[in-house]
Formats: sequence, structure tokens, C-alpha cells
Amino acid sequence: MKLLENARLDTLSAAISTDKGDSQIDGRIESYSCKMAGSDKKLYKSLNEGCTPHELQALSPPQTTQSASISPTNSNYPAILTSTQQRRLSTGSQEEAVLCDTISRKMLFYLISTLNASFNPDYDFSNVKSEEFSREPNLQLVIDAINGNLSAISSETYVALRAGLWAAIDEEINLMECDIFSYNPDLDSDPYGEEGSLWSFNYFFYNKKMKRILFFTCRATRSIAQYQSDEDEQFEMEPMDTAFEESSYSRNSPILIS
Repeated sequence: MKLLENARLDTLSAAISTDKGDSQIDGRIESYSCKMAGSDKKLYKSLNEGCTPHELQALSPPQTTQSASISPTNSNYPAILTSTQQRRLSTGSQEEAVLCDTISRKMLFYLISTLNASFNPDYDFSNVKSEEFSREPNLQLVIDAINGNLSAISSETYVALRAGLWAAIDEEINLMECDIFSYNPDLDSDPYGEEGSLWSFNYFFYNKKMKRILFFTCRATRSIAQYQSDEDEQFEMEPMDTAFEESSYSRNSPILIS
């Protein structure tokens, strides 16, 4: 996978990465070409050893769920969607309600290669299983999930960025043409699984026509000061409890007279 330079996405990535005092957001929006690099060829060969690239693998259920039908006049639609696109999205969500719970080995390779490229050299995702990914069937629900997470931590800042962010993403990847996947690892393989993590998401927007993937990854963590403060508070309580126990024991113990 080859990282595609995009100054606008770099600027937006920096803008959503904020420190709010008691919490911090770290986010990246990156665009990748699906053209294989040297290291990708080795991974592609290992994933397809004894199999075909089109063989299907199982996926986990989607992380976003649709609780109500989406109206094309919903005010939550981002400004980037025209009225025609909104009708397509609404119609598609009603008429194409069949969830796809499989993925080809070739598509799995694209997702794993994107993770390797984005988190290189700190993590190696070569052994990630298909069950750690989900196909997200509805674009609007993904947009709402991302907006909800980012607004909860940095509401005023993110509201100012939101329209421009989704416009830039749409310009780079053409959202209405994308298949959307999410990565939901277990704690042992989660690059965001360290202590102090509040939430994280990893979404892939794959445009087959453009042979391109846009990767939107983000996490929120408690600040180091907040985390240390919580640990210090817990530590300070321990000797007080011990002192209390010793005092209680002294008062209640029988007096031995020799």
C-alpha cells in the first residue's frame, strides 16, 4: 500500500488531535493506493497460500446498527451529500438490507496492509483474522458514530471542523461509491488498548473504482496528568486504610498482663 500525500487531510488530522486537559484525542485520516509495494507481495502470498484471492472469509457483525429508517431529509446528513445522493442512501438502506458477513482474501489483504502501513513500524498485523473486521452497511451511521465520538470530547472545536472534514474525505475517496469496513481487535492486538484509553475507532473507506482506501483512525485517552492523579489518589488511600485497621486492632485487642 502506498500512502498518497494529501496536505488537506494532514491538516485535518492535526486539527482533530486535541488536548482538552483531562483527555486527549489522537486522530489520523490517511489515503492509500491499493497498489502493492515490495513488503505487500510477501503478505499477499502468505494470506493466499493454498487458497484463491476470491475465497470468502467470515466477518464479525457490523459495529454500527440502524435503529430507525433514515430519511433523506434528515438534518444529520453532512452538507457534502446532495439531495440525489441522500435519496440513493435512503433507498439503499431500505431495499438492500441484506448484511454481507464475508470478505474475500484479497480484500482482507488490503485491510491488513493498510493497518501495517499506518502503524508501521510499531505493530505488525500480518496475523490478524477476518473476524476482527466488520462490514458497515450504512454510510450515515458511520458518519454519525464518528461525529458522536469526536463531538463528545471536543464539541465546539469539532463542530467548526465537521463540514470541511467530510467534504475533504468525500473529495478524496467519493463516499457514495465506497464499501466501509471497521477494525475491532481484541485487547491483546489492539494498538489502542493501553491503560487510560477511553474509546477508539478504525474505519476503512474502500473505493474499488479508484483502487484506493481512506483510513480514519482515532482514539481518546485520559491525559497523563489525569491518569497519574487517579493513581496517586488510590495510592494515598492505601496507608490511611492500613492505619485505620491497625488502630482498630489496637483498641479492640485484649490487654495481656504478665
